[in-house]
Amino acid sequence: MAVKDYEEVSIYPIDDEKRERLFALQSECAVVWSTRDGWPVGVMHRFVWQDEKLWVTCSGHRKRVSALRRNPKSCVIVSSEGTALGADQTVTAKTSATVHDDQATKDWFYPALARKMQPDNDKGRQLFEDMLDSPRRVVIELDPVKWITYDGVKLAAAVAASRAED
Repeated sequence: MAVKDYEEVSIYPIDDEKRERLFALQSECAVVWSTRDGWPVGVMHRFVWQDEKLWVTCSGHRKRVSALRRNPKSCVIVSSEGTALGADQTVTAKTSATVHDDQATKDWFYPALARKMQPDNDKGRQLFEDMLDSPRRVVIELDPVKWITYDGVKLAAAVAASRAED
């Protein structure tokens, strides 16, 4: 099929295998939620992909924590920018958030995030983990309910193939 414009890019999704690679390579995501008055707000977080869910952390006094407890409808965006996959590939997940403040969740999550952030540095990993372990810290579980993905590599290949046909 000839590509004539960029009107319909949703036909170039990221497959599950590439999504898994992206989540292994990328450490940063945007988490988006709604304020009490309906405004969407987002911040960047470091994340772990575990049990088919995205997991992030912050201090429990942050406004996003009360907002996500009130309304768990949220969104996570992960870009391939800065990874070995190259640019122009994005995974967005509509998510349902659960805020955890139990020790069992913290006990597995802190080391997992520290390993992701400091894979080759034992001392750095331990320092990072120790810094996470603060009194008000919570872990936010973001459970995908719908995927919206885009693979610009597929689009570029389709455009190149269309030009070759001309």
